Amino acid sequence: MKFEFEQFSTIEDVFLYLVSVAPYMKQLLPVSSYKGYVFSLVPLSPLSGEVLTMVYTKGSIDAGMVEFDISTKKYKSVTSVERADKNYFIILIPKSTSISDSAIEQLESSKT
Repeated sequence: MKFEFEQFSTIEDVFLYLVSVAPYMKQLLPVSSYKGYVFSLVPLSPLSGEVLTMVYTKGSIDAGMVEFDISTKKYKSVTSVERADKNYFIILIPKSTSISDSAIEQLESSKT
């Protein structure tokens, strides 16, 4: 599996990017908070899935659902999808994940 990387300065910028590339009407997107990174792995080739882009920033965020407002670039924790004009992310904190481990290892080794 091959990884490409897109680094952003803030969690809000990661959310903004993901909203812009999400399929139209996709209101709920997964994001991981794992090993000091907040990220999403986006397939560049949807059919084969051999190349993934890790869209990330350094940091962490609590597990659960967050509502993101594009106009203010702010997010907040919520318990349900409440508004059609907002975008929502499910924040996952995996115990272990081999694909994410591989991406993080490749990212960190490329920085040295």
